[in-house]
Amino acid sequence: MTTVTSDHSELLPAVRDFLAKPKQLLIDGEWVDAQDGRTFATINPATEEELTQVAQGAAADVDRAVRAARRAFEAGSPWARMSPRERSHLLWRIGDMIDERAQEFAQLESLDNGKRLEAALGDVGVAAELFRYFAGWATKIEGTTIPMSVPGREFHAYTRREPIGVVAGIVPWNFPLTMACFKVIPAITAGNTVVLKPAEQTPLSALRLGELLLEAGVPAGVVNVVPGFGDAGAALVDHPGVDKVAFTGSTEVGKKIAAGASKNLKKVSLELGGKAPNIIFADADLDAAVAGAALAGYFNEGQCCVNGSRLYVQRAVFDEVIEGVAAAARAIKVGDAFDPSTDMGPLVSQEQHEKVMGYVRGAIADGATVVAGSGDPAADRGYFFQPTLIKDVTEDMAVQTDEIFGPVVTAIPFDTEDEVVAAANNTVYGLAAGVWSRDLGTAHRVGSKLRAGTVWLNTWHADDVTLPRGGYKQSGWGRELGSFGLDDYTELKTVIAELR
Repeated sequence: MTTVTSDHSELLPAVRDFLAKPKQLLIDGEWVDAQDGRTFATINPATEEELTQVAQGAAADVDRAVRAARRAFEAGSPWARMSPRERSHLLWRIGDMIDERAQEFAQLESLDNGKRLEAALGDVGVAAELFRYFAGWATKIEGTTIPMSVPGREFHAYTRREPIGVVAGIVPWNFPLTMACFKVIPAITAGNTVVLKPAEQTPLSALRLGELLLEAGVPAGVVNVVPGFGDAGAALVDHPGVDKVAFTGSTEVGKKIAAGASKNLKKVSLELGGKAPNIIFADADLDAAVAGAALAGYFNEGQCCVNGSRLYVQRAVFDEVIEGVAAAARAIKVGDAFDPSTDMGPLVSQEQHEKVMGYVRGAIADGATVVAGSGDPAADRGYFFQPTLIKDVTEDMAVQTDEIFGPVVTAIPFDTEDEVVAAANNTVYGLAAGVWSRDLGTAHRVGSKLRAGTVWLNTWHADDVTLPRGGYKQSGWGRELGSFGLDDYTELKTVIAELR
């Protein structure tokens, strides 16, 4: 494993120009400074160098943005007058524009987040496809007619799905562009307006998306972008003009959002933390299972809420599997996102690096054994972290119970199906899980017993924009994507008319 950094001389002129311009807030179709004039630095996690200064939104700016979104939503506005077909065409056009600027978005994402350029390109492709997928839904938001049975009287009863109103989208830093799209696209597909708060670690692609939406013809105030810190997010949650909060992030923050939203009972959807169990039975295709376990654990620098960070392996093949996953971890080249030979970029921030390192050191102090990796810095600068595999772990260790959000996998042997199902479900989380077995009966039976919103059988991270995602237990409320996710951005109205 080696670590390298680049001077990024290969940056596109459009990216250099974007970074050179002031990074302001997008409110009511205009780029404006924060009301108090504050800014903050966004940092390249590969070099620890400042990329640019970004306007720091606060409560006063949130209020301006919410008021703009409300005006854009109200009856008679250009957005309210736009037909579903026109929204569909607009969404499709935006998807094409993102594809045309894929390299630009990917470079910004890699600079700001640290992920490999190739991975960032994949994220950009998902964002474009999300716009096109939901473009098809804009004309298919339908109600139903329902027969009523009232003796001696005749009624016509039907339902309508209507937009909720102003949506606050609060998104994390691990997939900045795609997570922003997860909130913005279904919201505007249904006719809502949005105030988007990107994570303070990674605001750049959200701001570039705001530019593109205006260029595409999205009316002023429909999508507003307010970078900032936790106080800006709290102001959105508390604002009486916000009708729904859509949040992706930690369970801890999700609980605070739910509590804040209860003040006026605004609607909330939450996609929160995970600690996914990955179960390998002795009869599995071990080559595939080992490769799958490495992907499950180390994908996106380990900074993914559905990663399989708890590895359970049937005792007969435990040593073989652990040896294979350890070898895969050691073979991962950690380095600069712009180096084509890099397999894994840095963690997003110094704070995140210290957090993950603390868990590894805590596990060692508790008696666990590090089989691969150590987390020790591999370069003089940058928040790089070695992919790590730990065994001799007990179920009560913090490294086993807490969401670490880094490239750290714990491994525990098991003997029986009942034993591993109980262990897998022994968590406050329920976002994802996986099972590896050549016996499809075993795979499906165990999968049905796992308390998780997504269960992979003999694969991991297979996904599609048509599929709903979300969690059981403290992994969240509601579902995103697909028709299920669109429903979460509508109100269901019943209309009853008496026929005389």
